[in-house]
Amino acid sequence: MAQTLNNRQIADVFDTIADMLQLKGEIIHRILAYRRVAETIRELPRDLRALAAEDKLNEIDGVGKVLAEKISELLETGELRFYHELAQEIPPGLVEVLRVNGVGPKKAMLFYKELGIASIPALEAAAQAGKLRNLSGMGSKSEAKILESITALARRTNRVRLDTAWAAAEKLLRPLLQLPGVIQGDIAGSVRRGKSTIGDIDLLIASYQPLPIMEAFVHHPDVTRILGQGETKSSVELENGLQCDLRVVPPERYGTALSYFTGSKDHNTRLRERARDRGLSLNEWAFTPLEGGAEVLCASEPEVYAQLGLPWIPPELREDRGEIDLAAQGILPRLIEIKDIRADLHMHTTWSDGKLSVRDMAWIARERGLSYIVISDHSQSLGVANGLSVERLRAQREEIRAVDAEFAPSLRVFQGVEMEIRADGSLDYGDDVLEWLDVVIASLHSGLRQPREQVTARLLNAIRNPHVDIIGHPRGQMIPDREPADLDMDAVFGAAREHDTALEINASPYRLDLDDAHARRAAEMGIKIAVNTDSHNGDGFTALRYGIMTARRAGLRPEEVINTWSVESFLAWLRQ
Repeated sequence: MAQTLNNRQIADVFDTIADMLQLKGEIIHRILAYRRVAETIRELPRDLRALAAEDKLNEIDGVGKVLAEKISELLETGELRFYHELAQEIPPGLVEVLRVNGVGPKKAMLFYKELGIASIPALEAAAQAGKLRNLSGMGSKSEAKILESITALARRTNRVRLDTAWAAAEKLLRPLLQLPGVIQGDIAGSVRRGKSTIGDIDLLIASYQPLPIMEAFVHHPDVTRILGQGETKSSVELENGLQCDLRVVPPERYGTALSYFTGSKDHNTRLRERARDRGLSLNEWAFTPLEGGAEVLCASEPEVYAQLGLPWIPPELREDRGEIDLAAQGILPRLIEIKDIRADLHMHTTWSDGKLSVRDMAWIARERGLSYIVISDHSQSLGVANGLSVERLRAQREEIRAVDAEFAPSLRVFQGVEMEIRADGSLDYGDDVLEWLDVVIASLHSGLRQPREQVTARLLNAIRNPHVDIIGHPRGQMIPDREPADLDMDAVFGAAREHDTALEINASPYRLDLDDAHARRAAEMGIKIAVNTDSHNGDGFTALRYGIMTARRAGLRPEEVINTWSVESFLAWLRQ
C-alpha cells in the first residue's frame, strides 16, 4: 500500500475487506459495516487526515472506535494489519473474481478450494479447459455463462459514474470562475450531455487572460499529473484517474467552442453538414464562408444554431437521434426540468435500509418543494435490506398515516413498498396485502443472471398483477459493476402498455435505469414513466438531477412523467 493514502484509497481498502469477509462467509452486518463506511469515506467533503488531526474520526457516520483505529493505522503507516491477516486466508486476487457476473462468494470459494483459482485469468483458463463443469452445482451451461461474463467484463472501460465526474468537474471549475478576467465558464463534453458514464472531463472558459487561469488549473489540489500545459489548452490527470481538459477562448468565440466541445461527435458532424449546405465551414472557433470572406463569430450557443437556421438544442439531445430534424421542423419537445417534479415515489427509511425516519424524509421532501411522496421500503424477502414482514408493514402504515396528517395539505405522504420479485417469479406479498397499500413498486434485485426467458417471465408476472403500479429500476443494473439483466424489453414494454404499469427511471447515479434509449422507446409507446430518487438518506434527493438528465436525453416532456402530475391526477390513475 502507498505510504500516503487518500480518502478514495482508504475506501477501496475497506471495500476489499468487505469482499474478503463476504468470501469468508462472515455475518452480513459486519460486511455491510465496512461497505457503508467505504461509501461514506468516498463521499466525505473533508480529508481524513484533517479529521484525524482534530480527533473527529468517530464523528463520521458509521465509524465507531474499531473502525476509527483502523483508519488511523492506515493514515499513519499506509498499512493495515487486519487486511494482511485476511489476505492470508483470502487471496486479494479472489476478490476480483467476484466482479464476474454469476460468480458469488460461494462459487468463488468453491473454485479456489477445488482448483486453486484466485484470479480472473485463472478462472478463464479453467473454464476454457472445461474444468468447471464437473464441480458441484456447475455444468456446461454454467461454465459457458462464466466465459460470457468474463468477456463482458473485459469490454468494460475505466469510465466513471456521471455523479463522480460532475462533482470533480464542478470542484475544478468553481475556483477558476472566481479568477480575474474570467467572463464565463461551463462544463462541456459528455458530462454536460448527461451520459451515465464518463470517460474524461471537458471544461471551457471565456477570457482574454488565459495564462493565470491555466496556472491555477494545473495546480489544483486534485491534480496528480500534468499531461500538457499550453496557452489555450491544458490537460491533467485527477486523483480519481480521470483526465480533464481545459480550454480558454476569447469571449466572442465562446459559443462555437462550447457547442463543439459539448458534442457529441455525430451531432457536430450533422451541424457541419448543415453549415456546408449554407455555404459555410464550421469548426470549434467560427463559421467561415466557403467562397472566402470574414469569419462569423458566435459568442453564445443560440447564435451558432441561429446561423444554421435552427433553434437552440438542449445538450442532452445532442446525439444525432433526430434532434436536428425536429429542430428544423420547429417541433423540438419542451423537455422536462427539475422544477416540473412534484413528487418522489420511491424512497427508503429506517424501517428497512434507509438512514432517516418517515418524518425526516417528509420534512426534507417538503423543504425541496414536493407536493407528495411515497415511502417504499423493501419487502420481506430482501433480508439484507431489513425488508418488512406483513406485521411490520402494518405497523409502518400507522406511522405514515400520522406523518401524512401532520404535513397535509402542504405535503401528502403515502405508503408504498418496493416489493421483491422472487427468483421463482412469485411476488413477495399476496394480493390481500397489496390491495391495501397506496402504491406498489416491484423490482428485481436477485437472480439477474437467469436465462432471458426466465428473468423476463418474472418481470411480466409482476407487470400483470393488478396491484403493481410501477416497475423499479427494470433491468437491475449497477453502474459500472453490474450489467443489466438480459430482458426481452419488447415483451416488457408490451405488457407495461397493456396493463398501464409505469416504468421507472431510477435517478440514483449507480442505476440510471431505465437508460435514455429504453425510456425514449417506452414513452413513444405511450408507457408512463416515473423519475424517482430511490433515496436512502437526505442527500439521496440530490440524485434527481441525474434522473432528469436521463429523462431529457430520452426527450421526455413533463406530461409523460407521472411525478409531474398533481396529487389528484396521481390518485385518479392509481384508482383506475
